[in-house]
Amino acid sequence: MRKIIFIFLIVFGSALLAAPSVPALDKLVASVATGCEKEITTFCKDVTPGEGRILACLYAHEDKLSGQCEYALYDAAVQLERVVAALTYVANECRDDLKAYCADVKPGEGRLLDCIEKNSEKVSNRCKQAIRDINLRKTK
Repeated sequence: MRKIIFIFLIVFGSALLAAPSVPALDKLVASVATGCEKEITTFCKDVTPGEGRILACLYAHEDKLSGQCEYALYDAAVQLERVVAALTYVANECRDDLKAYCADVKPGEGRLLDCIEKNSEKVSNRCKQAIRDINLRKTK
């Protein structure tokens, strides 16, 4: 079970944690940093943060993790799974709008969402509702 959680966090977490337009992710990072503080300072003190390196370090020391750290990682994985599901929902509902109005926009750093908002007069109600449903940003 632990390995599945770590793999999920490393694979999806690294990519999503770079997305500043999803504020819930900052909370996940803080939660893991707090819950695994002892392990990070003990086992990963020489690891340069970013691109999943801290998570990979924790994975390498998984047999030495405290219950508190294990819980923080499990909880983060569950929350991250919800974020992935929510973003997948929005991507599916906005697929046609993204193709029509944002095809030449480079994904990342909230650029696609900015594009959808700039074109809010033309964007489908399905897409607008999906964005409201997951509280990404307010759309008209």
